[in-house]
Amino acid sequence: MWGDVAIAFLLAFIVAFMATPYTIKIAHKIGAVDVPKDERRMHKRAMPKFGGPAVILGFLVSVIYLLIVMSMEGTISLFGTENYAMQLLGMFLGIIIISITCIIDDIKTIKPIVKLAGQVLAAIVAVAFGVRIDSVDFWFISTSELSEIISAIVTVVWIVGVTNAINLIDGLDGLASGISVISAISLLVIFVLNGSPTIAIILITALAGALVGFLPFNFSPAKTFIGDTGSNFLGYAISIIAILGVAKTYTVAVIILPLIVLGLPIFDTIWAIIRRLIKGKSIKAIFKADKGHLHHRIVAKGFSQKQAVLILYGISATFGIFAVILLDSGIWKALSFLLMVIVAIGLGYRNFQAEHSDSDQYECIECKYIYNPKFGNEKAGIKPGTPFEDLPDDWVCPVCGEGKDMFQLHQ
Repeated sequence: MWGDVAIAFLLAFIVAFMATPYTIKIAHKIGAVDVPKDERRMHKRAMPKFGGPAVILGFLVSVIYLLIVMSMEGTISLFGTENYAMQLLGMFLGIIIISITCIIDDIKTIKPIVKLAGQVLAAIVAVAFGVRIDSVDFWFISTSELSEIISAIVTVVWIVGVTNAINLIDGLDGLASGISVISAISLLVIFVLNGSPTIAIILITALAGALVGFLPFNFSPAKTFIGDTGSNFLGYAISIIAILGVAKTYTVAVIILPLIVLGLPIFDTIWAIIRRLIKGKSIKAIFKADKGHLHHRIVAKGFSQKQAVLILYGISATFGIFAVILLDSGIWKALSFLLMVIVAIGLGYRNFQAEHSDSDQYECIECKYIYNPKFGNEKAGIKPGTPFEDLPDDWVCPVCGEGKDMFQLHQ
């Protein structure tokens, strides 16, 4: 199996890595470019946002190749009692629906309700082809088997929910793709420890490989964005693979593990819904974008884009490791690990904050210009003695024109 896992990762990595530069060129030709038109966007220049197809291509090439080879070898059964062939067909058809919907959105921008309809349709197709959450076993809820209607509803809600969770957290260079890599690796470890079906292990490995191939072009400073096509695909794929990975073991621990692994984007999405409902006082407000996401709040605290992304990577990795320890060693060791992490972060954060002062200098990562509070930027109306954190949001580098988000603390 491990040879197949290695092939799944490397083939997806190579295809995605080689395809991404072509998607950058295509993005400019078809108009799939994100132009910063409002304060919510963290970038200050037009960026191609068509990286998703490269990730999808890497994933599909790797998976389809291995499915064919492993079926010929007899190491995997696609038409057995589980009928994985039908479930995979439903997943692939759903990917096509998601891709068509979101490619249109990346080029022309469509209404959120239309995109949601595409997500729901893709989820329904997957369910119709056999992708199901058949039973639930929590501390307070225990069902041997859900009714067909309830099972379908729960599965659709799960798929659409995770799809939107990954989509909504896509707000900084490398954030959605990096968190998805961490989630995929965490799920891979969980699947191996749990004795999950080989098909789930191959799928999650291929997804991780495709993302690692794309990430060099997406990490700050990004050359391209993954776009709605990519972020929606990631959420859709992860949600279905998580179902396939725990399908035979619906115990309380195993059911909750994917929720823990995806804890960061799920929490951010739930809080976004609550926040928008309270602020807008209507269902329509849920679809209205704002600057209240976790990554926006971290950047607002004075951290650079890269620092914010690394902080969120760390949080996501903590969730993933917690889930693995919970499965392998039990709740008490998992909780003690979490407590140690919280203490370490608390101490580290205090020290980090203490090191910063009003005299800190910041360097533009694009042209290496250094903003010195002592001198300010008088041509732009910035008086001497103005700390970097107090600069206006629309202030730009006087040399290359990059925004504040492209600056980092000068060591």
